[in-house]
Amino acid sequence: MLQVKLIVTGDDFGYCPRRNQGIVDCFRAGAVSNVSLLVNGSAAADAAELARRHNIPIGLHANLSEGSPVCEALKTNSSLLNQDGFFHGKMGFRTALSKGLLNMSEVKQELKAQVDLFHELTGHLPPHMDGHQHVHVLPEVRHIFAEVLEEYGIKYTRVPIEPGLHKCDWISPSLMEFYLGVEEDSFNTVDVFTSHGIRWPDIYIGLTTMGKNMSVSNIWSAIDSAIAEFTSKAPSPTEPTPQSRTVTIELMVHPGYPSVPPVGGCGEGPDDFSQSWERLHELQTLINPELQSHYKTRNIQLCSFKDL
Repeated sequence: MLQVKLIVTGDDFGYCPRRNQGIVDCFRAGAVSNVSLLVNGSAAADAAELARRHNIPIGLHANLSEGSPVCEALKTNSSLLNQDGFFHGKMGFRTALSKGLLNMSEVKQELKAQVDLFHELTGHLPPHMDGHQHVHVLPEVRHIFAEVLEEYGIKYTRVPIEPGLHKCDWISPSLMEFYLGVEEDSFNTVDVFTSHGIRWPDIYIGLTTMGKNMSVSNIWSAIDSAIAEFTSKAPSPTEPTPQSRTVTIELMVHPGYPSVPPVGGCGEGPDDFSQSWERLHELQTLINPELQSHYKTRNIQLCSFKDL
């Protein structure tokens, strides 16, 4: 029987105390098995302490798009900042990048500063590192990101190519346009990450099951159809048949108790995403016993990147 290892990663750990508490509650309920820390989040030190106390596997959620940099030299007069002195934002970062306005040496400086701060907060290097708002798979950035991971010996990342994305008619056209851009950037990143010896799980899920689109049945069907697609691929002669091997999946989630302004954020207060009822909706869906029993009946073992 095919063995499935599922990493359920709670993103944005450190964003605010209420997000931290929600993610910890999910971990203690066996609904989240791994977390990704925003080191420039207003509650990052608290998050690192909670991870230590509850023995939560923790990696780095590298942030170049929201809030303030952690590198002192970049806090003023940097290409990474807008006129208000903050990062350019999810779409603003992409616009500035496409116009050639971002200095890649500053991108590298900030990424390294975030790895160093992660080490300072947790006492270890991150076993995995991904990008907040998927900035790590963008053109040019992907090369710098890969260099930093290789330099620090960080083995794992996330490549957000989601099986079945194109069939999801419940996603709004504007959001789908963004997701398809992320998918294209991810396809173009595969060779770059591979050449630097970086690995990632066999399957990624998380775009189609985010926020209000998350339900027990949506998660089930996303996992089941992704596994079916994966096992139908013909292996190369040197590989075991997919049916007789272990398949690894990362499910990206954003549970939490909604942020209450002015507390939270990464330097400029909490955004709409963090204040939304959808954070609590994700938390309640993930801790649903029905979902947990589905994992058991499907021989799905929850784990973290350290267990791969």
